[in-house]
Amino acid sequence: MRKLSVLALSLVLILSACAPNFGKQNSTGQTEEKTKGQAIIPKYNISDNYYRTILPFQPGEARGLVVNNINTRYDLNEFEMGLMRIAQNSFDTDKYYFREGQEIKAKTVKLWLNRKYTDAQLTEKGLKAPDNIGLNPVDTGPAGEPSSPLYLAHLLEHDYLTKDDNGNVKLAGVTIGLALNSIYYYRVQQGEGFIEKEKKIDFAEMDREGKKIAEEVVKRVRGIKSLEEVPITIALFQQQSKTSVVPGNFFAYTTVDKGSSSLNGWEKLDEKYYLFPSTDAQEAHRDDVTAFLNFKQDVEEYFPNFNGVIGRAFYTGDQLQDLNITIPIQFYGKTEGVGFAQYVTGLVIEHFPKYLSVSVNVTSVDGPEALIVKKANETEPFVYIYQ
Repeated sequence: MRKLSVLALSLVLILSACAPNFGKQNSTGQTEEKTKGQAIIPKYNISDNYYRTILPFQPGEARGLVVNNINTRYDLNEFEMGLMRIAQNSFDTDKYYFREGQEIKAKTVKLWLNRKYTDAQLTEKGLKAPDNIGLNPVDTGPAGEPSSPLYLAHLLEHDYLTKDDNGNVKLAGVTIGLALNSIYYYRVQQGEGFIEKEKKIDFAEMDREGKKIAEEVVKRVRGIKSLEEVPITIALFQQQSKTSVVPGNFFAYTTVDKGSSSLNGWEKLDEKYYLFPSTDAQEAHRDDVTAFLNFKQDVEEYFPNFNGVIGRAFYTGDQLQDLNITIPIQFYGKTEGVGFAQYVTGLVIEHFPKYLSVSVNVTSVDGPEALIVKKANETEPFVYIYQ
C-alpha cells in the first residue's frame, strides 16, 4: 500500500487551482520583505505558475461585478486564472508581481459594459451624454425583443509591477480580459411577469465583435494617465451557458507595445474543457475517455455506496493537460475513507499516464473527505485525508 502524505495548506491551495492567500503567512512559514514602506512582497513563491502578490491586499476596482456578469463559478475561476496564465507570455513570474486591477475604475467598467444608447434612451434612463460610453451595441428593437445581443459580459484588469534596486515598486504592465457571451439571455414580459429567453451567438460573430471591442478598449485605456505607456495584453474569453458544468475558455489574445495604441497580431489559443464522460468528449478524445471509464469502473467495483464519478478535462490542442475528478460517496467510518483513498491512489497510477496531472476530490454529505493529487511526471501522488 502506498504511503499517504499529508499536504500542507499551501499545497492544497495549489492543487485546487485557487489563487494563493498570502495573508496567512505565519501558517505557511513565509517571510516578508518590506519595500520602502510602499508594499510588502512575500519572499516565498508557492509555484512558478503563480505571481507573488503585492501586500497589503488591494481589492480590484471591479470586485463584485464579475459575480453578477459571469454565468457560472466554473467560468469565474477560469476567467481569472486563465488570464493570469496568459499573462505569463508577456510578464515573467520571477520578475513581475501581481496586483488586482486598480487603474480602470469600477464606475468606468460599469459604463463600458452597458449598451450604447440613443438620445431618447439616455433621457429615459436619466443618464447624461458623458455616460453614453457602452461597448455593447445599441438596441433599436421592439420592447422585449433586442435588435442585437450583449456581446461583452465583463471586463477584468490585472496589474503587473516590478521592483527597482531601491525596493520601490511601480506598474509595469496590465492584462485585460474580455468575457464574451456565447449565449445571450434576456427577459421579456409575459402577462404580469417575465420569462427568460436566450439567443445563441455564433463563434465567428462573437470573435469578430470581441476583437472590435478590444480595439476600442485599448484606445480608451491609453487615455488613462497611469496606463498611457505600459505594455498591454488583452485576451478574449468565451463563457459557457448558465447550466454548463465545465468552464469556458480563452480563445485569442494580443499584445500592445509600450506607448502604442495599435494591437499586434492576434494569437489563437486552442484550449477547451470537456466533461468526462460525455458525448462531446467521446467523439473528440476517445482514448482518454476510455482510460477514464476504466478508472470509473474500478472505483464502482470497490465500494457499494458509490454515487458517481465525474471528470473535468483541460486540453490544449489535442493534448490532455489536466484532469480533475470528483467522487461523491458515503462513508460509515473514517477507516473506510482511508482505505478508499488508498485504493483510488493506486488506480490513478494504474490508469493515467505519467505526463498527466490528475487530482481526485473525494466528497461525502459531510463535506470533503480526501484529496489525491498526482503531478505531471511524478510517480508518487500526494494524499490528504480531511480530519
